[in-house]
Amino acid sequence: MAAIMRTMKNWYIKLGVGVFFLLSPSFLFASTLNVLTIKGLIINPVIQEYIEEGIRKTEQIQGYLLIRIDTPGGFLKPTENIVKMLLNARVPVICYVWPQGARAASAGSFIAYAGNILAMAPNTHIGAAHPVIGGGRWEEIGKTLQEKITNDTLALARNIAHARSRPYSFIKKTIKESLSFTAEEAKAQKAVDFIASNLKELLRRINNFHIVLEGGRTIVLHTKDKDIDINYITFSPRQKFLNAITDPNIAYLLFSLGFLALLFEITHPGFGLAGVSGIIALLLAFYAFQILPTNYAGLALVGVGIIFLIAEAFTPMFGLLTGAGLICFILGSVMLFPHSKIIHLSLKTIIPLAVLAFIWTNFILVKLIQIRKQRPLSGKEALVGKIGTAKTNILRRGKVNVEGEIWDAKSSRLIKAGAEVVIKKVEGLRLIVEPLTVTKKEE
Repeated sequence: MAAIMRTMKNWYIKLGVGVFFLLSPSFLFASTLNVLTIKGLIINPVIQEYIEEGIRKTEQIQGYLLIRIDTPGGFLKPTENIVKMLLNARVPVICYVWPQGARAASAGSFIAYAGNILAMAPNTHIGAAHPVIGGGRWEEIGKTLQEKITNDTLALARNIAHARSRPYSFIKKTIKESLSFTAEEAKAQKAVDFIASNLKELLRRINNFHIVLEGGRTIVLHTKDKDIDINYITFSPRQKFLNAITDPNIAYLLFSLGFLALLFEITHPGFGLAGVSGIIALLLAFYAFQILPTNYAGLALVGVGIIFLIAEAFTPMFGLLTGAGLICFILGSVMLFPHSKIIHLSLKTIIPLAVLAFIWTNFILVKLIQIRKQRPLSGKEALVGKIGTAKTNILRRGKVNVEGEIWDAKSSRLIKAGAEVVIKKVEGLRLIVEPLTVTKKEE
């Protein structure tokens, strides 16, 4: 009987240990790996929203989150918010600089460093994280403010390094000296956990890797093919749209084409599609400029250039305002995002748009001149140049028949009744006429 009791006791102990291991957070399995992709994109509020959504979806299913990174950098505020979300995520976050040739530069290096695991594909690089003031005004803010911004950025880097047990000296070099490191160099300095050529190799390498989450909970990764499902999370249509218009070239096109559409609208009667489209384009452009590090002096020059082009359409000055407008337009375009390696306008965008603005405004100008030269088709002014017949003798006063209507008439020459007359001018309800024969001789 005692032997049976001992046997049962042993089974209970084994069962209890098994249940403990099964329920222990260290041995919980994740069935889904959510994959986010930031490829060739600038870190901005839209990317922040995309990553926040990815973390939320992953926490709902208690899965793993992988962020594939290839970015030249971006804005400091969204980067700080993303770092905060990654450090406080309740699920494992793997940051992977991918594909080969990719980079996690500037803001991207902070995001990559904040992952629970940092992996890089071969022939990728990370770093160049020195802070930059929007609009390229770093040299204008003074040494004291430069030091404050740099020290604040270093503090952020120090917190990330401490939270993820990575060398602070590594990320400090990327900030203070703007250095960049290859995947192999970063691995040698223990800043990177793994180097993997593709996702399959990365999942094989991180299998059974231990991660300590916020609050001290330990997770053991189980990323074998049979243990995990991969779910790629893409941008929503709204995020795609907002991210597209915050591209500097797209924002610049919206701003310029919006103004040109309004130019067309104000030179034509009524209010139609061009006016509505122009206003919408300008509003979208101003939304983008609010996010981008815009030099407002450059933006003002572009606007003044377009205004000059509009003024030429209303008060033709034989190309003077057109020339000034084009100069302002091109100079403002070049100045719009100055000295920025991350955000800049392409000359392939500026030059064609300047040529389009020149052609468009000149087309409108020619049409306006043609309209002004056209004879009126209705009203009193339409009578000028028409032929009538004198109903009475006309010297100072008389009557003429024009298209079946009888008008009071006046002439500086004597015109006998029945003679043909040509209308030279309309004064109130009186026509100023001359003999048609005299007019033909003068011609």
